[in-house]
Amino acid sequence: QVQLVESGGGLVQAGGSLRLSCAASGTTFSINSINTMGWYRQAPGKQRELVARITSNGSTNYADSVKGRFTISRDKAKNTVYLQMNSLKAEDTAVYFCNVVVITTTVSGYWGQGTQVTVSS
Repeated sequence: QVQLVESGGGLVQAGGSLRLSCAASGTTFSINSINTMGWYRQAPGKQRELVARITSNGSTNYADSVKGRFTISRDKAKNTVYLQMNSLKAEDTAVYFCNVVVITTTVSGYWGQGTQVTVSS
């Protein structure tokens, strides 16, 4: 099993920046089998949506709404994924969840507890 702990959320003004971190822990086998790490967010009354993800080979994917403003990166040595969020907008306000996909003989997904990001206008 993989455990995820997010940090870095907080309150910022529109136009500001935050960097979220998500540290993964668990068995060596599970950690070594992480294929994808990503960030999702869920605003009140809205469906959880993919924000950004990065694969083990470094390929990235971003939601159109954040492309050009957010950058996802991964430090494999630290088993940590980051989300650098710049030019934040009020509509970025949400709980941000870290997600990892582990591929062994099966495909499993794991979620962090979430970290609140609030952007004030």
